Amino acid sequence: MGGRPYPGFPILLWDSMESCTEANEFLRHYLLRGAIGSRKSWEPTGRALYDYFSFLQAHELRWDDVDRGEQKTLLAAYRDYCFRTAGLQRNTVRNRLAYLCEFYSFAQQRGWVKQLPFGYETRRTMRANGFLAHVDGGGATKSVLDVMPRAHKDLPEYLSLTQIHALLAAATNPHHRMMIRLALGSGLRREELATFPRAYVFDPDLAGRTERNIRVHLDPEDGSGMLTKGNKPRSIYISRRLMKDLNHYAIHERGRRSSLSLVPQNPLFLNQFGERFTADGKSLNRIIKETGEKAGVRAWAHLLRHTYATHTLVSLQRGADRGRIEPLVFLQHQLGHASVQTTMVYLHLVNELADEAVLAYDDELNGLADTLNG
Repeated sequence: MGGRPYPGFPILLWDSMESCTEANEFLRHYLLRGAIGSRKSWEPTGRALYDYFSFLQAHELRWDDVDRGEQKTLLAAYRDYCFRTAGLQRNTVRNRLAYLCEFYSFAQQRGWVKQLPFGYETRRTMRANGFLAHVDGGGATKSVLDVMPRAHKDLPEYLSLTQIHALLAAATNPHHRMMIRLALGSGLRREELATFPRAYVFDPDLAGRTERNIRVHLDPEDGSGMLTKGNKPRSIYISRRLMKDLNHYAIHERGRRSSLSLVPQNPLFLNQFGERFTADGKSLNRIIKETGEKAGVRAWAHLLRHTYATHTLVSLQRGADRGRIEPLVFLQHQLGHASVQTTMVYLHLVNELADEAVLAYDDELNGLADTLNG
C-alpha cells in the first residue's frame, strides 16, 4: 500500500497484512485532522490498530465480522487476549480499546459495518467523564463502553527519604545529580526537565531576592524553548537554595559541557556532547533509571514527580504556612494539573508518611545535598 503518507506517520498495516485499507483511511482522517489529540498519540494509535489486526489475522477473523450472534464480540475477544495471553497492563488495554472503538465508530459512519461490536452500560463513578463516556446530570453514574475493563486506579508510588538519599548518593555524575534534584524539588514532568531553560536560572543573592522560595514562570511562548503539557504557561516555586545550586551548576558544570557544542543551546541540561536532550526527555528517564539501579531503588522521572508531590503535600499540611496556603490548590498549580481532582490522589498517601513528616521536605533535601557535597 505504499510508504508513509506524512512525515512521522505511524507505519501501520500497509505491507504486512491484507484488507487494511479501512484502518489506514481511519488513521489519515483522524490523525492528520488532529481528531485524536497531539502527534504523541499517533504512535500508540497505530500500534493499537496494528496489534488488533495482527490478533485478527492470527485467529483467522475478519475485522468487519461484527454480527456474531451470541458469540463473544471481536473486541471482547481481543480484550481477553490482551489480559490472559499478552499480559498487558489494565491502562494499556483500556487505551487500545478506546482507539479501536473510535475506529469502529468511524467504520459505521462510512457504512463499512452496520453495527458496532460494543454497546454501553451504566456504571457508578466518582470521577468526571472521560473518553467516549457520557456522565448523567447527577454525576453518580455514567454510560461507558461495555467492552472496557473497569478502571482500577493504583495509588502513585513515591520514594521515602531514605531512598532519596540513596538515589542522590548514587548520582555521582554532577549533571545527573542536579537533574534529579530539580525533579525532586519542583515536580516537573520529564519533558519539562529536558527543556528547562538555562535562562530561568540565576543567583538570587546577586539579584537582590530575599524570599525563601523563588517563583519561576514557565512560558512556552517566551522564546526560551520551554515545553509544558498542552503548551500552557504556569508558575512554579523552587527553593532559594536549589536556585543557588542550579546557578552554580549552570556556571561551572553546565558551562564546561556547553563548550562542546558549536551551537548555543537553550536547555539547562545537556548531553555528553553538549547538545540538548530530545524534547520528550526519554534519555533523562534512562539516566534516572540507571542511577536508581546503582542505588538499589526503582526510579524513573514521573516517580520523582510523585515523590515531590507527596512529600510537599505532607509538609504543607503540617507546616507553618497552614492557614495561609491551601495545600491542594498550591500543589495543583505547581504540578500543572487541570483539575484539583487529579491532585487529590496524593491525599491518600499522606498517612503513610506520618513518621517522616516531622521535617520539612525541602530542608531535608538541602541537608542531603550538604552531606553529599561535603
